[in-house]
Amino acid sequence: MTPVTIIPGTGPVILGQPHSGTFVPDDIFARLNSLGQELRDTDWHVPQLYDGLLPSASIVRANFSRYVIDANRDPEGTSLYPGLNVTELVPTSTFDGELIWHANPAKSDIAQRIGSFHRVYHAALEAEIARVKAKHGFAVLYDCHSIRSEIPYLFDNQLPDLNIGDNSGRSCAPAITSAVAAICAQSPVYSHVVNGRFKGGWTTRHYGRPETGVHAIQMELVQRCYLESETPPFAYSASHAAPLRDLLGTILKAVEDTASSSLKTET
Repeated sequence: MTPVTIIPGTGPVILGQPHSGTFVPDDIFARLNSLGQELRDTDWHVPQLYDGLLPSASIVRANFSRYVIDANRDPEGTSLYPGLNVTELVPTSTFDGELIWHANPAKSDIAQRIGSFHRVYHAALEAEIARVKAKHGFAVLYDCHSIRSEIPYLFDNQLPDLNIGDNSGRSCAPAITSAVAAICAQSPVYSHVVNGRFKGGWTTRHYGRPETGVHAIQMELVQRCYLESETPPFAYSASHAAPLRDLLGTILKAVEDTASSSLKTET
């Protein structure tokens, strides 16, 4: 399997999908323990959830599991949230703090995975950002994520349904974040927060440079909003997902429209 799927679009929005992949090479899979082989921290069915919601959008998707290497972590290994529990560039545990390997990967193994997977994903993402920016004068990276709603090891209490992150206002134009937050606030069904526990991962922070015409915003969704259950087999629920897809479609259209109307005049 190729490490990355790239679907070029015609519009200014790029959907990044770094954590929905489940591919693990056989030699790496054999080194995972039985818990690790469940791949339970996958952003389950995110491609299906977002499918067709913004036909003009580009998509850059990592096909490999985050247990191979996390495409949304700093390749230097710097923590995104110092002082809080997090998982590493190559995770050694689940989001619940449970070990996933028979023996943790060696530094040489991690270096190989950076070259074979992490760099390949980001080379594809960088190329798509450059293409979109050249065409429109700007680019908006909307990073698509999902997570279980209750994970005591990572955060207290139940996570809001929609978690918007723009690196505390640094990774995208305020108009984009405001447009997304306003739509979420109108929902009678879903709760939301801006820059709560998840302010944007390495992808959002690394690429989001509004002064250069590249804007990045992260959306972390709780999986109970579109799965049958947040436990194995993590089955997709079309009925649960339907109202969320309606909302996400409205959000993505607002991102595109807001960017096209407010950013084009600035570039």
